[in-house]
Amino acid sequence: MHIIELENMEFFAHHGCFEEEQITGNKFIVDLKITADESLSEITDNIDDAVNYQKIYNIVCREMKQSSHLLENVCKRIIDAVYAEIKNIENISVKVSKLNPPMGGKTGCASVKMQR
Repeated sequence: MHIIELENMEFFAHHGCFEEEQITGNKFIVDLKITADESLSEITDNIDDAVNYQKIYNIVCREMKQSSHLLENVCKRIIDAVYAEIKNIENISVKVSKLNPPMGGKTGCASVKMQR
């Protein structure tokens, strides 16, 4: 079993329950962790036999562009899309963090993490 991580992917997106968040947007950080059997790619050294990091990044980017009210919805959409488009994944964990959320005080980020 192999662990593949894409960490600190930064996006500007329009997720949030408040109308201002939907209009002005905010910065988000996405961390993604996948477990997969990559034993074939170890031998062949061929990207076609491996989990392609670029494809995963493109999926996350596409899902981040679609506005949502809740980070839970964003996480679920990312997980569903990765499972639908990438083969041989055994497990996936996604964490989406909203930087400087509008909470009425200084808060570094608010995060939601989901695993399947």
